Amino acid sequence: MSLATKLAEERRARLAAERLLELKQAELLAANRKLGRHALALTRRIGETQAEVANVRDENARVKSDLTVANARVAIAERRLWHSIQTIQDGFAVFDDDGLLVGANSAYFEVFEGLEEVCPGVHYTRILQLMTDEGLVDTGALAPADWRAMMIHRWNEPEPEPVVLRFWNDIYVKLIDRRGHEGDVVTLALDITATVRHEAELRAARSRAEAANRAKSTFLANMSHEIRTPMNGVVGMAELLSETALSEEQRLYADTIRNSGEALLVIINDILDYSKIEADRLTLHPEPFDLERCIHEVVLLLQQAAADKGLALLVDYDMFLPGRFIGDPGRIRQVLTNLVGNAIKFTRKGHVMIRVAPADDGNGIELGIEDSGIGIAADKLDHIFGEFNQIDADRNREFPGTGLGLAICKRLIGMMGGTIAVESEPGRGSVFTCRLPLVPAPPGQADPAVPALPGGLRRVLVAGPADAGRDILERQLARLGIEVTTDETGTGVNDAPDLVVAPLAMAESAGSALAGADAPPLILLSPDPAGSRRAAMADHPCDILPVPYLRSDLLSCLALLSGCGPAGDVADAGARCPARPGTSDTGAGPAPDLARRMRVLAAEDHSTNQLVFRSMVKDLPIDLRMAANGEEALALFADFRPDLIFMDISMPGMDGKAATAEIRRQERETDTHVPIIALTAHAMDGDIEDILAAGLDQYMAKPLRKDRIIRQIAEYCPGDAMPILLAAE
Repeated sequence: MSLATKLAEERRARLAAERLLELKQAELLAANRKLGRHALALTRRIGETQAEVANVRDENARVKSDLTVANARVAIAERRLWHSIQTIQDGFAVFDDDGLLVGANSAYFEVFEGLEEVCPGVHYTRILQLMTDEGLVDTGALAPADWRAMMIHRWNEPEPEPVVLRFWNDIYVKLIDRRGHEGDVVTLALDITATVRHEAELRAARSRAEAANRAKSTFLANMSHEIRTPMNGVVGMAELLSETALSEEQRLYADTIRNSGEALLVIINDILDYSKIEADRLTLHPEPFDLERCIHEVVLLLQQAAADKGLALLVDYDMFLPGRFIGDPGRIRQVLTNLVGNAIKFTRKGHVMIRVAPADDGNGIELGIEDSGIGIAADKLDHIFGEFNQIDADRNREFPGTGLGLAICKRLIGMMGGTIAVESEPGRGSVFTCRLPLVPAPPGQADPAVPALPGGLRRVLVAGPADAGRDILERQLARLGIEVTTDETGTGVNDAPDLVVAPLAMAESAGSALAGADAPPLILLSPDPAGSRRAAMADHPCDILPVPYLRSDLLSCLALLSGCGPAGDVADAGARCPARPGTSDTGAGPAPDLARRMRVLAAEDHSTNQLVFRSMVKDLPIDLRMAANGEEALALFADFRPDLIFMDISMPGMDGKAATAEIRRQERETDTHVPIIALTAHAMDGDIEDILAAGLDQYMAKPLRKDRIIRQIAEYCPGDAMPILLAAE
């Protein structure tokens, strides 16, 4: 090979080596650059990791610090909690789910003072064992083992009932246990010693109060008897004295004595009734009764008091409301008497009206007592229903009283399930509204339906002054479907109505057109319930309707006269318009000639009351014997064989109940029965029931009334004795 070739190859090899060297240098440079970049990134990552590690170290340090603080706070809270528990006066303890004591306060451990075994870790059953063994607890009627069994059974209940423990030192503890979700039990032992002792003091005080109440009731019963007994003589003699020939001045004195006695009895009755209500000894006696007649009786009782003041006493009883209901008629009559009596007392002029209508809600009735009296100020409306309250001191001097009447009414109405309210305006009168949930009497005891009036009765003229009474009559007639016209002078009779209703005084006045030959039949309104047809009306078809009237009386008048035309022949008019039952002027026929007088025995130990009784019946055709005590009554019963006995209850030696019991025993042997009526000055609730339970048929409370005595004698008069004629009402 030539040198040039060799040199050329060497040059080519050198050039290739240089190029390879350059290539490797370039690769090395790229690798170095790559390695540098990697080293830089690795350095950066190491720096970041070092920072993270530093942060973690800082966080761990902070967490450790927070845990240290939290642990310190928990320790402080635990110390505070237990310190608070230690300050609790009552026992506090915690048991785990195995029944082991975890901890308790000092009050809990005080019970077990000296028993070192009672400490955290002791079991609940062991505590019970120590309590009975050491005599710490009074197990009462239970044996110690039975008591522990009872307490363990209670402990195992999901929700143990509280139990009261009595300890040896007469300390009472109420044990309350509450079980947690994990089975732990928290026990709270409340010291209720003061409460138990207070309850014992209350029981003792209640016992003393009940004894005092019994003593008060006994005192009131005795007071009632002791007052009513002499009052029987005062009122009875005053009543008898007023029936004798007296001068006007003497009659005034006699009436004053009687009225004063009656007023005193009202006060006594108010006090007794309120005492019975206060002691929950007053009971209601519901029975079927006629409400309308009950109201009418109250009106008749108070009508004279209203007439003395020139007041109109009116009744507005809904025409289609039943008359008979189930209720206590005596108490309803008492409420009405009180409310109507108050209305009369506080009314100087105008009227007092009793309204009776169905209740707005259809449940029972609504009684309204309306007056045109002095009224009541708005700030006094609630005050008047309080005990012993009256409107004000000034008026008390003008209108005396106990201040118990309205309080008693409110309590009685409340006992009946009703309510009472009042609306009033000074100077314009008052309206007391009573809502009573009375139910109509059952079938067979209810009122008959309102009779259908004759078809010829279409138009009625109501004559007389425009007042509340005329408004009531007009409204009642309109309710019956009658066309009503009114006229103050009576000249409307010229319009030929079918019937005219007018005051009696207007028809009797001179020149009245009401009783003319062509005038229609008349219903004359009379304030005198005993009034009969007057001579001026003898030739005219008419009837007398006393005011206030019963609905049945009004309907009877309408039915009686509605078929009568203008008066023609007197005989014909009388035939077509006969008198109502009970209004005939014809007297009773002569009494039959009977062989004996009725035999009446009266047992009464008080000499004045004996005189009163004798005087009340002295004009009756009876044979009267008096006995001063039960023994004398028994002796006379055997010899005299009375038809009727009046028996005083309180007599020395053998009292009326004992004498009656002996009479009833003797009658069982002879199969006879003599009516015995109790004469009693007792008025407390329960007295009457005891009296009737002793075998007496009826009772009469003192002071006695002559008319009631005579009515009772007439009621029991046997058929073979001379009849007892009652005075015309």
